[in-house]
Amino acid sequence: MKILANDGISQSGIDALEEKGFEVLTVKVAQEQLINYINDNNIDAILVKGITQIQEELIEACPSIKLIGCGGLDMDSIDVDFAKENGVHVINTPEATSQAIAELVFAHLFGMVRFLHQANREMPLEGETRFNALKREFAAGTELKGKTLGIIGNDPSGKDVAKIALATGMKVIFSGNYSDENTITVPFYNGQSIDIEVETEPLKELLKSADFITFHTTSNEGYVIGNDQFKDMKDGVGIVNTSQGGVLDEVALVNYIESGKVKYAALDVFENEPTPEIQLLMNTDLSLSPHIGSSTLEAQNRIGTELAKQIIELLSE
Repeated sequence: MKILANDGISQSGIDALEEKGFEVLTVKVAQEQLINYINDNNIDAILVKGITQIQEELIEACPSIKLIGCGGLDMDSIDVDFAKENGVHVINTPEATSQAIAELVFAHLFGMVRFLHQANREMPLEGETRFNALKREFAAGTELKGKTLGIIGNDPSGKDVAKIALATGMKVIFSGNYSDENTITVPFYNGQSIDIEVETEPLKELLKSADFITFHTTSNEGYVIGNDQFKDMKDGVGIVNTSQGGVLDEVALVNYIESGKVKYAALDVFENEPTPEIQLLMNTDLSLSPHIGSSTLEAQNRIGTELAKQIIELLSE
């Protein structure tokens, strides 16, 4: 069987698939040429990572496709319902990227509360001539220990964020469908762990209590946080979005940064990708990264291995 990894796959995934007799193609086929390539090469499965679009037209035009795989959690680039209605397996790897995303959340948090995203801009330009002035400007940092982190949503990365937060000494509040699981197990390097009870509250109550807010949502229609929700937040709140563009009203965010309501804000995902609004890119108060939440070597290896495992289970003859 032939598998087209159009957005790439780790070598660990390739090795696992080839060991079971699958042929893995890693050529990058342009979107407009994809239907012809799949049909000309009799492709059985296609793997994507949110770049390549697998919509109804392609699924209908490529009857050889038996499986569509997506690295990570977000499957917005795939018409999942239509694929399943036509007997095509659709798989993803929701837990493979959760640690990587959680660590990026805290990379932004640690950087923002010490103004590193601003200092890293200013030091190369003025560090030689305004060192003492910059020292005074960025001296009013704060610590995360003792602060309250609100986690909105129910994807697996939220729990990994909670583990880091609890280990840092933060209080954690969830808002989302985490069922009755209110215990987070925080693991340590030596195999020991500790169970900590956390709170789950309605969104409105979370917004009132949280010093920092982070999104871990699956697909959502409309903003989770818009103008009205900002009004419920504490003054000086911090916000991180590594989840998906469109859950946070970016216009409202900028307005509330300018008013001082929001003191810290970090975005890894944007409403308009791959061309974020220039008002965001030029705003020195924002800590920005280019949708790299799942982009660690370890996460990509886990994605490849997990995709391979599921493909072998579903397609092995």
